[in-house]
Amino acid sequence: MTQAQTRHRGHGSSVAERTGSFGRRLLSGWQAPGLWRRGIVLAVLALALAGVMAFHARIPNDVGNLGSLLETFLPWLGIGIPVLLLLAFVRRSATALIALLLPTVMWLNLFGGLVPSKASTSGDLTVATHNVNAENPDPAGTGRDVADSGADVVALEELTGDAVQAYEKALGGTYKYHSVQGTVGIWSKYPLKDVRPVDIKLGWTRALRGTVETPRGQVAVYVAHLPSVRVKFNAGFTAEQRDGSARALGRAIAHEPIGKVVLLGDLNGTMNDRALAPVTSPGSSTMRSTQGAAGDGFGFSWPASFPMARIDQIMVRDLEPVSSWTLPRTASDHLPIAATVEI
Repeated sequence: MTQAQTRHRGHGSSVAERTGSFGRRLLSGWQAPGLWRRGIVLAVLALALAGVMAFHARIPNDVGNLGSLLETFLPWLGIGIPVLLLLAFVRRSATALIALLLPTVMWLNLFGGLVPSKASTSGDLTVATHNVNAENPDPAGTGRDVADSGADVVALEELTGDAVQAYEKALGGTYKYHSVQGTVGIWSKYPLKDVRPVDIKLGWTRALRGTVETPRGQVAVYVAHLPSVRVKFNAGFTAEQRDGSARALGRAIAHEPIGKVVLLGDLNGTMNDRALAPVTSPGSSTMRSTQGAAGDGFGFSWPASFPMARIDQIMVRDLEPVSSWTLPRTASDHLPIAATVEI
């Protein structure tokens, strides 16, 4: 064997030894006696995370409406799982890894069904809703964008007197029938009747109901813009007015004589928020989310620049959701959303 070959073989052996040495050190870290004692704090944090997800409805609203604030961003608690997982590997803690199974299962139980697309291609009626923003710099363009969605029925919220004419002009070529009540409006390709304001205890009109005469029968359509919530340093999550309006809206829908109902609007709350229980709970108006039943992903709609929550909702009663999705961004601070249902 030549000297060069000897040097080459010696170099290869050195690399192999270093690689093996690193592997032995890594393995020895997981085989050390402290494997189960390390990471106790991480394990406690993992169990606490699972507890918050499991019992979020029990977190009281007495102080700053903390429960509703948490429920608004509940899916984002899942970010804690990979963070704790990384720290568990750094600490080489088997205890923390096992504890992380619990929040993982809880998150998948709550939100795993939203991840895969459940959309179908059938359906009889397509609806859309959009909070167009009272300060929208381009109402005409926003109206055209919504009209291009192909929806049969469109609801708009946060309409201002100066902008209504622009929306009527932009949508008029597609939708023959429409009505504006206060700051909300409905546009339909099918005949509308019995359109009237709905009192949601605000002192001015931010909700309406109308009957849409579809080829498959009558559908009652509600359009609502519940009061905004605020996060204040000294007052927490202030939502009393929103909660009261949700109760009034729930009562109105519960007494709706037409069985088939669609609710469209900016409800300033997610489906996890207990404040919407008067609308969604069995025994009241029993509405269900099209996004939860037939959506593609979480369908976050606000803020438009970086959507973090779905506070704009499409809910139905005695109708079968077929698909549900978000539409492209407009000049508003909300994303428009749409859904198709079978009547």
